[in-house]
Amino acid sequence: MRQCNRKLPSAGPEREALREKGQFWTPEWVAEAMVAYALAGGADHIFDPAVGGGAFFLAAKVLARETGKGIKLLGTEVDPDALRQARQSGLSEGDLSHVQIADFVLDPPRGLFKAIVANPPYIRHHRVPTLVKEKLKAIGTSIVGMALDGRAGIHVYFLLRALQLLDRGGRLAFIMPADTCEGVFAPHLWNWITGRFRLEVVVTFAPEATPFPGVDTNPLIFMITNAEPQDHFLWVKCNDANTMELKKWIMSGNKVTTNSALTVYERRLTEGLATGLSRPPAEKQAGGPVLGDFARVLRGVATGANEFFFLTRQQATDLGIPDEFLVPAVGRTRDVPGHEITPETLRRLEEIGRPTLLFSPDGRAMDSFPEAVRSYLKHGEKMGFNQRPLIATRRPWYKMERRPVPPILFAYLGRRNARFIRNLANVVPLTGFLCVYPNRGEAIFTDKLWEVLRHPVTTSNLSLVSKSYGEGAIKVEPRALERLPLPPAVVAEVGLEPVQAPALAKALDICKATAPRQLRVFYP
Repeated sequence: MRQCNRKLPSAGPEREALREKGQFWTPEWVAEAMVAYALAGGADHIFDPAVGGGAFFLAAKVLARETGKGIKLLGTEVDPDALRQARQSGLSEGDLSHVQIADFVLDPPRGLFKAIVANPPYIRHHRVPTLVKEKLKAIGTSIVGMALDGRAGIHVYFLLRALQLLDRGGRLAFIMPADTCEGVFAPHLWNWITGRFRLEVVVTFAPEATPFPGVDTNPLIFMITNAEPQDHFLWVKCNDANTMELKKWIMSGNKVTTNSALTVYERRLTEGLATGLSRPPAEKQAGGPVLGDFARVLRGVATGANEFFFLTRQQATDLGIPDEFLVPAVGRTRDVPGHEITPETLRRLEEIGRPTLLFSPDGRAMDSFPEAVRSYLKHGEKMGFNQRPLIATRRPWYKMERRPVPPILFAYLGRRNARFIRNLANVVPLTGFLCVYPNRGEAIFTDKLWEVLRHPVTTSNLSLVSKSYGEGAIKVEPRALERLPLPPAVVAEVGLEPVQAPALAKALDICKATAPRQLRVFYP
């Protein structure tokens, strides 16, 4: 995310260029609210570490006119093109005269600031070059005292550097994606922040009120003061887009109140950190049943090249691949629109030419395969599939991951449609799904578990363990899904009892051992 006052491109090369730079634009109603918070501490300036199109400078000028106070505009920007856009947005050369062309994280300014406001570049970790990642890790270690997980994006390091430069009594307002408090690194990050600074406000947005429509991210605003930490904070949900109620609420002194545009809670910090800063206050009692009491969860098979390993029935026939190297499979969640996948589902997919077969060679030497398999594997090498990052970690490269057929699938990437799916077709899923393995193999146990998982309360509890993205999309990792709270009354009603399954655990451990190193982070 980055700031500017023009519309976000809907698609195409321009949109992809923005993704590379992490540039997504902050609207005025959000920028003015953030600047209002930062200036409420009495600062005579704002500092923006990623000036971009200048949304926060423009907001500061609005606040200056409204309050009659002079506000000095300070900042850094690494992209000169963005500053040209700032001029087009209405900022003068004088407004930008104190902006340095510099990398805020790697080459920070000297001195401390009383008011810092930012929408830092949102560049996901897989787009960050390895050398830059190493530098960022070193910076994180120097500030926090330990290296953050490699999946922390550049925006996280902007926040750390800004906190390092926030003067005593100063205020900071950052708008950032929800992964800032939902990622693997989040517990260490927020324990460090809330142990040294005062988290005052977290602002969230209803899907229909998102400041960045069409962008696959769930934004949050973090408002932090360099003051003694406190044991509570205000959690706000903005229900309406383009509302000035958020700005009015901040300028009123953050009085705890709720209206149609804003829902405001006062929360204990310990509860907020345990539940998740992006999530509403926890209403359920701790210690109840969770999915992990009844089942184990693994991700689906990661092929590394679906276009090579995931075949249609016609492709497999034309290639002459013997059935012993083919496994019935499903790859896309939209290929299974309902709550069951049946042989009829596979038949319909085959009729429309969708892949339904996983090419699954074992680890034997290439010369030991039948001629048709050898020929196809050699074609794969000629096409360079064996050099792809994930595939290159396998020994040999074509040895496919193994999964027992899961009785239940979970479609974990969805926009308001994450769901459990009963696997009546005996398919193995690819990474668009998670595999749910009940701890007992009896059909009656699976039936009872299935009944609980389909219950609306169970579905609603997904928000308690998921990562959130734009427009209501969520993602749930395997270990997080095992922590999914199940409704105690429903569990009791169907007679589902917790049970351990050592034999199952051993079988699944074998699956984990076959996973490429790069993907083992998904396992405990």
